[in-house]
Amino acid sequence: MFSSPSLYLTIALAPLLGAILAGLFGTGFLGRQVSRRNSHFLTIALVAVSAIGSVLVLKDVLNGHTFDGAVYTWSMLGQAKLEIGFLIDPLSALMMVVVTSVSLMVHIYTIGYMSEDPGYQRFFAYISLFTFSMLMLVMSNNMVQLFFGWEAVGLVSYLLIGFWYTKPTAIFANMKAFLVNRVGDFGFVLGIGLLFAYAGTMHYGEVFKQADKLAALTLPGTDWMLLTVACICLFIGAMGKSAQVPLHAWLPDSMEGPTPISALIHAATMVTAGIFMVARFSPLFELSNTALSFIIVIGSIGALFLGILGIIQNDIKRVVAYSTLSQLGYMTVALGASAYSVAIFHLMTHAFFKALLFLGAGSVIIGMHHDQDIRNMGGLRKYMPITWITFLIGTLALVGTPFFSGFYSKEHIIEAAGAANVWGASFAHYATLIGVFVTSLYSFRVYFLVFHGKERFDTHGAGHADSHGHDHAACGHDHDHAHAHGDAHAHDSHGHDDHGHHGGTPHESPWVVTLPLVLLAIPSIIIGAIAIDPLLFGSYFKNTIVVLTQHPAMAELAKEWHHVHGWVGYALHAFTTVPFWLVVAGAVVAWYCYLINPKVPAAIQSNLSSVNKVLENKYFFDWFNEQVLARGLRAVGTSFWQRGDRGLIDGLLVNGSAKLVGALAGVARRFQTGYIYHYAFAMIIGLLVAITYIIFGTK
Repeated sequence: MFSSPSLYLTIALAPLLGAILAGLFGTGFLGRQVSRRNSHFLTIALVAVSAIGSVLVLKDVLNGHTFDGAVYTWSMLGQAKLEIGFLIDPLSALMMVVVTSVSLMVHIYTIGYMSEDPGYQRFFAYISLFTFSMLMLVMSNNMVQLFFGWEAVGLVSYLLIGFWYTKPTAIFANMKAFLVNRVGDFGFVLGIGLLFAYAGTMHYGEVFKQADKLAALTLPGTDWMLLTVACICLFIGAMGKSAQVPLHAWLPDSMEGPTPISALIHAATMVTAGIFMVARFSPLFELSNTALSFIIVIGSIGALFLGILGIIQNDIKRVVAYSTLSQLGYMTVALGASAYSVAIFHLMTHAFFKALLFLGAGSVIIGMHHDQDIRNMGGLRKYMPITWITFLIGTLALVGTPFFSGFYSKEHIIEAAGAANVWGASFAHYATLIGVFVTSLYSFRVYFLVFHGKERFDTHGAGHADSHGHDHAACGHDHDHAHAHGDAHAHDSHGHDDHGHHGGTPHESPWVVTLPLVLLAIPSIIIGAIAIDPLLFGSYFKNTIVVLTQHPAMAELAKEWHHVHGWVGYALHAFTTVPFWLVVAGAVVAWYCYLINPKVPAAIQSNLSSVNKVLENKYFFDWFNEQVLARGLRAVGTSFWQRGDRGLIDGLLVNGSAKLVGALAGVARRFQTGYIYHYAFAMIIGLLVAITYIIFGTK
């Protein structure tokens, strides 16, 4: 089979068609011809078309067929064309399969999770539109289309995070996400603009051909390498989209949206767009060690310190959200180490097991009658067996247990950081190592508190009080004023029970919820072992990702891989390594502290109250953003408004010109008396002025 532009258009546009049908004809915007049942049927069927088409494209790419061409010329800027086109190569084909397969699972899951929501059709329209936007981003062959997809996923994520628009916290969260991403996008636009200005084209391939020429240029007026500035600007865009420090603060608050979008946006798609973009631009990033050093340091900070925040969270979705922040940091470390293929490999494995964890958390929320506080759970294993076993699989993959998918990708990131030769690599290596223990600790903390131990369904003590706004400090809860336990309050606005069980017994979720869990659990176990050899050490990314010889991380990883003889040997070898024992240590500490002796965490918190306060306030990033940046910009904006807008523009230019005209008119009015001799006098004065100018002005 040979893929064609018509197939690529079908893959990209099928979800858009579903979004149009469900959004325009199911929500009342242009009528209600599409019922609730038909809305999910149409959108799921069309996303399935995209998923099947993506698998066919991947198969075709594996057979050596690629495509790079335009399907539509949008505009011309001089000799430069602005086109809509597709680049179908190993990187984009892999991303297409990941995006559409996870999206399909989320669509199916949504039938059960959102069954009682009045915005049912609108939600399906949004997630289909999001899928279309993401496909346009990963399939693009030029920076114009990349930017279109980049901004479109940001817009739809704004709509999804604020889906329950009657909740003040949801509106705060989606505005926060939108504004923080605009900060990153400003850098992204500058990076694209610099490349276009000096390369004269928006097409990836043509820009990459000029990489050596661009590397020899400096930014006008400075001695900075032009390529370094452009790459850092591009990465600032990735920092916003992929939630890197300090542009990460929007992601935990985005849990205010429904759980399915947490899986779609924060596992497989939007937050990985930045990782994909840096890998796509590897021919440029490879030529700037400064940019790579910046990337690896930023990633290592997120991998360790944002993961630590997951330890004190009590909202099940927020723990998984901070886990996402940490894992995105791991991917970024791999990018900075020039192990781009490892970053994409972890992106793929993470997409499946993190979507599984988010959807598993949603299943727990359904079973607990929309209570999200893990302190009100316990012993759910016997009530929700399918959710339990799939959540355990996701947890084992996340912490990097040998033979599970996350192990292969995560281990190679740690090794790549140790083998990298850019500044900051040593810090990144130790940060990712310590992060293994932290990940294991908060992951098994959630697992043990939710599925094991004492049943706490009817406990209305400190934990339940916290869920209603009391005594947050006593339990180390998140103090962010945007925190409102996400779905619990949201569902309350749609007729569900608010926090607490209120006498109900936990129950397993319906099959439309558990089926996606089972289907996602399968790749969470096997995809790492299947894909590691071709993706990292085969020729899959040979002509797609560029790694220069002065960056030896991948070469070192290949030596180790061949030494242990494949994925089985590598997994067996892992039982003797430091990361494995850090995983075990984290699990043992979580088991002891939260099942055997729960007084230990309380004692630690009491003795380290100052540290706990820093963690509760999320290292004061939100405080800095709101109290320093926001207030400072508001003060500057007020000053500009008072002096610039009101004083200069309104006062001098607008009102001043009007006053000047009025004054001149007042003078001229005195000569409009109706007497002929006054007009004759004015004419004589005018003639004298004209004659004087002619005589003296022409000399």
